[in-house]
Amino acid sequence: MKFSLFVALAFATLLGPVRAEDSQEFREVTRAQAEAFNARMFAGPPGHKAYACFVRRYDAEHLARHPKQKVASMKLLVSAEYEKEDKELHYSFRLGFRYRHRSGEFDSSGSCGHALFQDNGDEVRFGCGVDCDGGGIGVALSKDDRSAIVRLESIRVWQNNKPDDDAEKSLLAGADDKIFRLDRTDNADCASLVTDRKELAALRHK
Repeated sequence: MKFSLFVALAFATLLGPVRAEDSQEFREVTRAQAEAFNARMFAGPPGHKAYACFVRRYDAEHLARHPKQKVASMKLLVSAEYEKEDKELHYSFRLGFRYRHRSGEFDSSGSCGHALFQDNGDEVRFGCGVDCDGGGIGVALSKDDRSAIVRLESIRVWQNNKPDDDAEKSLLAGADDKIFRLDRTDNADCASLVTDRKELAALRHK
């Protein structure tokens, strides 16, 4: 019971204030539900290492309909890796985006603990957070598994992969930046989010 409460509190912290449309209670999913979600996220059982890449570039028509949207394009790379020590899959994310009215590439990254899988009605999602109270995102899938649904309130980001105080900012949800629908694509399309050469090679072979 205490563990379940910790999970719920941690998830709430990652996603920020609960909005009216998200007012249903979150509850821990079963192992079978978690494994089914893994297979959906990574288009098959993840094995010892897996990746899923989702991308969206908003066109002029979409941006005209959402004049307050700050984000012009976004990439999300979700990773799973099997840890021998605890014999569990561990998840992480990397997020990259471009602002609508600002130049430069912005990015963020963090972990998604396997214990944070939750069930909200018929939707399974997990929470991913940035270290040191850097906010985070919630990640779910569309019913056809072709898109990732990214929810955020605020998340710490850096410009051009520079994790220092000068380049550190936060992406705040605002009026039109709370929910993003990103389309599944080839993993190679998220290669720009990876800086480690070995991981980049692994990504390109998945």
